[in-house]
Amino acid sequence: MCIPMTFKQILQARAKKNTTGKIIKKLSPYGVILSPIVTEKTHKQQEESNKYSFKVHNDANKNDVKQAIEFLYKVHPDGINMVKVVYKGRNQRKLVRKAYKKAIVTLPKKEKIELGS
Repeated sequence: MCIPMTFKQILQARAKKNTTGKIIKKLSPYGVILSPIVTEKTHKQQEESNKYSFKVHNDANKNDVKQAIEFLYKVHPDGINMVKVVYKGRNQRKLVRKAYKKAIVTLPKKEKIELGS
């Protein structure tokens, strides 16, 4: 005999977060995080607010990036923001920036990542 769920129980079951990675099962952590982004702006963010920027695989999500950061750098991120950087191509100019996905990883104040700069 099946006991019917209340409306509140149904909402709680829907609200459970899925913390499994989607692309990390197919790729290694080295395939999820492609490279760190090192510019003046990101360097300033690292010093002031302990935020690090990485270029990541286009199919990666926050859970994939978190698992890869924990594996590669042995730190535990507080938060991760994902941004799609758009294509910047021009007809007249020779410089073309391709589209990519960027992850901004926030770490606790006591943890650091050494980026071999």
